[in-house]
Amino acid sequence: MLMTLGHRALVLAPVLVATTALSGCAGGGSDGGPAGTAGTVAVVASFYPLQYAAQRVGGDAVTVTNLARPGAEPHDLELSPKDVAALSDADLVVYLSGFQPAVDDAVEAQAKGAGFDVGPTARLDLAAPEGEPAGQASADGEHPGVDPHFWLDPTRLADVGDAIAERLGAAAPDRVATFTANAAALRSDLTALDTELRTGLASCTSKNLVTSHRAFGYLARRYGLTQVGITGLSPDAEPDAATVARVSDFVRRNGVRTIYYETLVPPAVAETVATETGAKTAVLDPIEGISDASAARDYRGVMRANLASLRAGQPCP
Repeated sequence: MLMTLGHRALVLAPVLVATTALSGCAGGGSDGGPAGTAGTVAVVASFYPLQYAAQRVGGDAVTVTNLARPGAEPHDLELSPKDVAALSDADLVVYLSGFQPAVDDAVEAQAKGAGFDVGPTARLDLAAPEGEPAGQASADGEHPGVDPHFWLDPTRLADVGDAIAERLGAAAPDRVATFTANAAALRSDLTALDTELRTGLASCTSKNLVTSHRAFGYLARRYGLTQVGITGLSPDAEPDAATVARVSDFVRRNGVRTIYYETLVPPAVAETVATETGAKTAVLDPIEGISDASAARDYRGVMRANLASLRAGQPCP
């Protein structure tokens, strides 16, 4: 998400206030944590897929706090003093550098030693669309202009789970065997999910995936689809008339039957193209958060709902 300097200052303001208030505090140990649960490793995750991986790997040995509120768009996250206090007290902060600038700033100020940027493990190797502002880049340019939505390829999320197990093991050496076993179980589940997706999408008659938000590049590449986005990586961007006309022409020329929109963003953009072309609309969830509008209560459930939506919309006999 591209941020102006003024907006970034507003986001950072509560962080600076909390920094002053917490300047005398030391980092929390495994007998405390963001939720105050004794005997567990305190983990802060910056948004839902990282929370899911941390909870699966940590099990009962961790207390996980998710900074992104249910139903809120995580790209736009702003931190409260309570959030910053959780970061300061955490044994491990799992985040994706460049995805949520407010979190990057808070980790640098409050939890640098505990911070774990999953970007290198996730192998962020999909470039942003041509002309897309490099708003997903980290402040130091570590991930310039890349698509951050790696978790829509389950095999990459499995790799992140293994790395989280290593970091948790460093925080709680007596529980290394538990974390390793849990990470192996997570990888087994995600490998099975990957097989379901690969098998389920192999017979699709249309490989063109037209989405309101270009969040599905890793999913498309993994399963042999071609993503065409109406807007770019920022979900709240508004396409201009020329873009809508270009995508509508693509839909008509290629016989695309379905335009996909997501749960956390209004469907107006997808509905505009569908109205122009006679296509229908359907939900495809980027799983940036779980809310009452989600098709299931966890990552694997929503990914399976996405598979059903794609099989009907592409279609895949």
